[in-house]
Parts: sequence; structure tokens; C-alpha cells
Amino acid sequence: LGSGLALANKSSAAIEAPQTASKGSDVTIRVTVTHSANTALHYTEWLKVVANKKEIARWDYTKDKRPEAAEFTKEIKIKVMEDTEIIAEASCNNHGSKGPATHKITVK
Repeated sequence: LGSGLALANKSSAAIEAPQTASKGSDVTIRVTVTHSANTALHYTEWLKVVANKKEIARWDYTKDKRPEAAEFTKEIKIKVMEDTEIIAEASCNNHGSKGPATHKITVK
């Protein structure tokens, strides 16, 4: 009965990154944002990526400068020196966030 609809209105983020990496290596982190709409009235207003409690990337959107699509992916590269916890979160201008996604990279 459309119970999933309420959830679809919140922006959600999913992280793709390696589970393990060599110390000092560059890793690619892909964050995919899923949202139900991308209109002037209803869109993802921000996406942020945090590594070990430090913000490493952020995208802010407005009704005039919206994401490229309702579902979109951003890619960033970071150098890992230690075990790294990645947290990504996106938020809808009307309904907020579905909550942060987390991913751990273990340095070997």
C-alpha cells in the first residue's frame, strides 16, 4: 500500500569503497544518493562525506542548482594512512535524511 513511499522522499546515501587498502594508498570512494524527486520544490539539498570525523567533501544544492538527477553518484579519492571510517549523508530539502551510511576501510 505504498508504505515505501514515505522513505523514498528522504535522501539516502550508499558508499562503495574497498574494505582494505595499503597504508599510503589512494582509494576511490563512490557515494550514490537515492531520492524520489529532483524538482525545484523537492530535491537533495546537500551531500557530505566524512572520513574519521573530518569532512572531506560536500556538495550543496539549491532549487536553481539541483543535482544532475534524482539518483546521482559522486566520486572522491583519498589517501589512507590508518583505518578509516567513511560516513556519507544526504538530505532532502523537505524531508531530511534517511540517516548516514558508514563504511570502514582497514589499512594493512
